[in-house]
Amino acid sequence: MTSGAFPFEANPNPVETAERAARLVDPGFGRVFTDHMVTIRYSDAKGWYDAKVGPRAPLTLDPATAVLHYAQEIFEGLKAYRLADGTMALFRPEQNARRFQRSAKRLAMPELPEEMFLQACKQLVQVDKDWFPPVDGGSIYLRPFMIASEVFLGVKPSAEYLFMVIASSAGNYFKSGAPAISIWVSEQYTRAARGGTGAAKCGGNYAASLVAQSEAIRQGCDQVVFLDAAEHRWVEELGGMNLFFLFDDGSLITPPADGTILEGITRDSVLTLARAQGLNVREERYAVDQWRADAESGRLVEVFACGTAAVVTPVGTVKSTQGDFTIGAGGAGQITQQIRTKLVDIQRGATPDTHGWVQRID
Repeated sequence: MTSGAFPFEANPNPVETAERAARLVDPGFGRVFTDHMVTIRYSDAKGWYDAKVGPRAPLTLDPATAVLHYAQEIFEGLKAYRLADGTMALFRPEQNARRFQRSAKRLAMPELPEEMFLQACKQLVQVDKDWFPPVDGGSIYLRPFMIASEVFLGVKPSAEYLFMVIASSAGNYFKSGAPAISIWVSEQYTRAARGGTGAAKCGGNYAASLVAQSEAIRQGCDQVVFLDAAEHRWVEELGGMNLFFLFDDGSLITPPADGTILEGITRDSVLTLARAQGLNVREERYAVDQWRADAESGRLVEVFACGTAAVVTPVGTVKSTQGDFTIGAGGAGQITQQIRTKLVDIQRGATPDTHGWVQRID
């Protein structure tokens, strides 16, 4: 099928204007949903078919639907922003489309054409643009995902799939109010290993991280950081974000995306902006014991996490069974703030987009 505008069916019972406004006062993250969704089906026999934008509604699944048993599922996350001139835009959505294809290939799923992915996201934003929240840091968060929908219990790739996009009004991701987040070093659990699905954005990776995230919360931390599976020494990523380390000599390093961590789109954007700012940027391994030593000596001056939901977030405190340590003064550093401001200004059209990252939605 082609990637033109999909057939549209308006929700016959949309949320009333006053109720929508009440929900948008403080939407938080991932709890306030818009009126519509996109669906596209796939079968080995037909290919991609039956694309449409229609009312958001519950799914009806047979108990033997493949995804419920073998977790053949992938997803993406991206945001729609309101620019300074009032129009809506997406930030580097083609990168999400391509990562979605890579995830599909790793999970033995069909690769959705890039133009169909983009049309699905743009059309849903057009339809539900009134759900943009008038709050600081507000956005419409888009969640494209695909599940194995064939009804069978054999262990094999599904012959049928359902691709969907839902949308959620979003405010700030972290609600703690602290100037920087705290993270817990997971010494017992591993997120990904060589040859696994660490570079794919699939639900199983996140399910495996939840017990470690729960441990972090019990320790009074906002997030968990995982070490490599082989030596339990090298820093990899947080439960849902990439990490950057800034040193007093102006160098900035981040763990390499070499198969066990997600190739974050915000991560790639930060790499580009940091190089343009004159920082000595390197993608290389960084040991957890070196992290502690560099923080205690003062050589390490800033640490921040980045991802679509939280954008760029400073890390102030690191906790583990080996004891706690603080990064700098424990708050947001100057370079972290500069990179975040530059990135957010590009996303929201407040500064020229010299990289061609912003795609306006007509």
